[in-house]
Amino acid sequence: MNFELTEDQRAFQDAARGFAADYLKPKAAEWDETSHFAVDEMRKAAELGFAAIYVKGDVGGSELTRLDAAIIFEELSWGCTATAAYLSIHNMASWMIDRFGSDELRHRYLPRLATMELIASYCLTEPNSGSDAAALRTRAVRDGDHYVLNGSKAFISGAGVSDIYVCMVRTGDDGPKGISCLVIEKGTPGLSFGKPERKMGWNSQPTATVDFADCRVPVANLVGKEGEGFRFAMMGLDGGRLNIGACSLGTARAALEASQAYLGERKAFGRPIGDFQALQFKLADMATDLEASRLMIRNAASKLDQRDPKATMLCAMAKRFATDAGFKIANDALQLHGGYGYLKDFPLERHVRDLRVHQILEGTNEIMRVIIARELTRQ
Repeated sequence: MNFELTEDQRAFQDAARGFAADYLKPKAAEWDETSHFAVDEMRKAAELGFAAIYVKGDVGGSELTRLDAAIIFEELSWGCTATAAYLSIHNMASWMIDRFGSDELRHRYLPRLATMELIASYCLTEPNSGSDAAALRTRAVRDGDHYVLNGSKAFISGAGVSDIYVCMVRTGDDGPKGISCLVIEKGTPGLSFGKPERKMGWNSQPTATVDFADCRVPVANLVGKEGEGFRFAMMGLDGGRLNIGACSLGTARAALEASQAYLGERKAFGRPIGDFQALQFKLADMATDLEASRLMIRNAASKLDQRDPKATMLCAMAKRFATDAGFKIANDALQLHGGYGYLKDFPLERHVRDLRVHQILEGTNEIMRVIIARELTRQ
């Protein structure tokens, strides 16, 4: 049981940390304020291999592991939570095509997804099916060499901007076995988008509905076989949960570092507030929770790489713990800054707003408990 990073992993970590410091952190507040989607910066990240982290090399992927990805996303999120999280979504969509798509489909899309010449979105959630994902209603009816789609997807990151939409649709009966996966290109007749959602956080990535009205998609764009989509979606979410947990680590670490500096600078009652034991204890708890979260994320990532039978449960545990802890660390950091933490001149309020959604997406933390409990009772 070796907790040390390999030489290659330290190199990925350093590259991601340097990129976040140079390209993400200096602009994160401005992007949040102006709702700017940092496409140019994400394409620079793609030059480092961060847009196809666990995609095969024959189509331009980096062929790294889930553990490598967790290390990378922690560093990127230290710079900008929302941008790092979007890169995670793009990676999940690309991985799904790479892992389950035909060779023709892989070579048609993945070389351009790896460079982010094409930007990808992942479409599972619907207005009336969130946690109950198997109840999705978007219907795809076979008509010759095409499927005809009708329905809507909700809360889709990148909607209206992305070029590719990896979408779960119903081709069969009710339930998970009736769900299939299609790749849909922007500009396809019958594909449209709702107005941008007004959100608490993640303002530097667009979110909207994706709507289908007699949208014709070639049968050649089917990923895998009919009826396999729900299994693909759940497998993708194992990794997505780790990535969003890792993004919580990076942002929480940024909040902790800001608090360490502030406690040394701010004075009250004639001394630095860092001299007060109550605040020292708060800082100690924040650091402890961050370290525990990191260990859980990396352990679960390692088990997923090994295809351990308990990997899904461990990913759910790690996501639940790390996203809850990350939000609390950021919120505690805001409290340590007092009134200044509430101002947009400081990054703490943005960290709190951005991290809150991590407890909801990729499966709510309540659903994580369902997954864990189900596995425990099965044992």
